Amino acid sequence: MTSPAAPTGPPPSLVARTVPLDLSSATSLASLLPSDHPVAWLRRGDGLVGWGEAAVVRSSGPTRFSDADKWWSETIARADVVDDVGEPGTGPVCFGSFAFDDVPGDSVLVAPRVVVGRRGDRAWLTTISTTGASVAVPAVGPAEPPPLPPIAVSFADGALNGEEWMSVVADAVARINAGDLEKVVLARDLVVRADGPIDVRWPVHRLTESYPMCWTFHVDGMFGATPEMLVRRERGLVTSRVLAGTIRRTGDDERDLALAATLARSSKDLEEHEYAVRSVADALEPHCSSMNVPEAPFVLHLPNVMHLATDVNGVVHDAATVSSLQLAESLHPSAAVGGTPTSVATDLIGEIEGMARGRYAGPVGWMDANGDGEWGIALRSAEVVGDTVRLFAGCGIVADSDPAAELAEAQAKFVPVRDALAGG
Repeated sequence: MTSPAAPTGPPPSLVARTVPLDLSSATSLASLLPSDHPVAWLRRGDGLVGWGEAAVVRSSGPTRFSDADKWWSETIARADVVDDVGEPGTGPVCFGSFAFDDVPGDSVLVAPRVVVGRRGDRAWLTTISTTGASVAVPAVGPAEPPPLPPIAVSFADGALNGEEWMSVVADAVARINAGDLEKVVLARDLVVRADGPIDVRWPVHRLTESYPMCWTFHVDGMFGATPEMLVRRERGLVTSRVLAGTIRRTGDDERDLALAATLARSSKDLEEHEYAVRSVADALEPHCSSMNVPEAPFVLHLPNVMHLATDVNGVVHDAATVSSLQLAESLHPSAAVGGTPTSVATDLIGEIEGMARGRYAGPVGWMDANGDGEWGIALRSAEVVGDTVRLFAGCGIVADSDPAAELAEAQAKFVPVRDALAGG
């Protein structure tokens, strides 16, 4: 098989201007999005939204990350930048969404024509144009017209139904117990159809409201609310939030506290979590002069599930030469979305999972002109094309995994996007 060609042609010459913006703290950034190629990265009211396309590159295959990173570096080297704010995420910014697998898979990096950002009590507006083009400074306010909910939504199994997927899980458990590998993450999909095109702004806005502790994102049709930060790099500091080990919430606070304690003591979930943390720490170590890896995880409480979570932190020594996207590449796929050992697990995924992941469980996020940025893992996610949406959910399979319990966990992980697609 021949390798896909790298992006061709010279990078664009961009002109970027960032100015402070007087934006009410009560204004939802998601409410500003028009329908013109919206992009979003939002958490707890802060983040970035953008629209339009000043420049875009698509890449695929084993070099999809390096090709995109090279394109952005060359684009920034040619850019004319005036930044009156000086925060991470000001100046020219690109948003990206990358395929899980080397082949097949289409990945994208896009610089919007307009970006609005907010961090705490500071907000800003960035306009990006190509040399010689003009961009009128937009009036920033709620987008008109507002998005409407999908009409007559129906759900159906994707590549495999529940019984078929449980059989795949049982196969994986048998291979793990035979010593072929230690852990594999298996995913399944649901297909949603509506009567008419789905405006992605609708589920994005609902996800920001329902899951404020997650990172709500949208890039090129891929959207969701991920609880997992693959890597954040900011001014020499690097952070990765690792999630592995899950239990479904009941809605009863006392019962959920008891379940959280059970999760924190579960040998199966602690084993799964240890694999994921170890894979992240090993990947980051060559880039860091110092690291902090907590000895024990904490329990992250989300509206639908609870996870074992660990925040790995470090001080990077190669920020001048290694961007946040390159760090994301070095971490992908972690044991949290692939398995252990990585190569054996990903081969098994390709053999038995029975569906194309596309950009599900791949890195998604943003990067600025300095190479700082935030890259999450596209989990609790879906891909919209016209009137159809594919929802994805995955589970970590280890030696004592129970197929029925894993199916119930996958169903719980579908809830955020399922609910976000519902009517008002």
